[in-house]
Amino acid sequence: MTAYIVFLLVIGGIYALLAQSLALAWGMTGLVNLGLAGFFAIGAYASAMLVKWGGVPLPVGLVAALVAGGVAGLVVTGATLRLRDDYLAIVTLGFAEAVRIIASNEIWLTGGTDGISGIPGGVPREWGPAFHLTWLVGVSALVALVWFALRRLSASPWGRALRAIREDQVVAAVAGKPVSRMKAEAFAIAAAIAGLAGALYGHYGSYIAPELFAPLVTIYVFLAVTAGGNGRPSGAVLGAYLLIGFLEATRFAAELVPGVSALQAAALREASVGVALILLLHLRPQGILPERNQKAPVA
Repeated sequence: MTAYIVFLLVIGGIYALLAQSLALAWGMTGLVNLGLAGFFAIGAYASAMLVKWGGVPLPVGLVAALVAGGVAGLVVTGATLRLRDDYLAIVTLGFAEAVRIIASNEIWLTGGTDGISGIPGGVPREWGPAFHLTWLVGVSALVALVWFALRRLSASPWGRALRAIREDQVVAAVAGKPVSRMKAEAFAIAAAIAGLAGALYGHYGSYIAPELFAPLVTIYVFLAVTAGGNGRPSGAVLGAYLLIGFLEATRFAAELVPGVSALQAAALREASVGVALILLLHLRPQGILPERNQKAPVA
């Protein structure tokens, strides 16, 4: 039971990184990223290929995942900054599907639908519970580090400018803010965090494949950020852990429904996610930890 809880906390930490990525892009900047799973996959594959096939240390693979995610984010925003914001949502959704299709078909590069197995985990898996506890400490430290960095960025002039762009980018531009550059910076940082989460996911689970990066991952993260509060890193972290707890609770609840097959139980779990999102938006539209208005700095 303890090992199961530790496993859920590690997965919750990885989703907390994804949720903080979305909180920066969507919550703070107003950029709807429907392709979060694509950046998640890029980070996972970049680190897995370098560490397993290139023989580089795990920390180097994590840095490579950050860089790969950030570069991909810059490429995506560079293609859409001159368009309306809703086009970014369409482009990112298409980008994520393109990444998944490429990963499925370029067998020489990614292993195709068979994926990549035996990805090193940084510490021996023979350690058993100690392996999972080590990963829990490491992932939790990264979640705390990203949370602290985003909190500082949110309180900085850069963060206040991002919120101004979210509310009205025309007014922000008139006020002299470099809107296009700041949107690209925020999206690239958010994509880099998603890439880091993907690398951690691959190394912890020791296996990645295209079907693990389906659009459902993005939907789950949107649910987590909506639940916690999309304007605050703290809300994103809280929502991610609540999401993992909710998904596991539905797993056990679906099995208790009489006369339901395994396939029907899985469908009930997915339906429960939609129902939970509708109820949440009705009862708590601002999330559990709503964004607080910040006072202007004293001159």
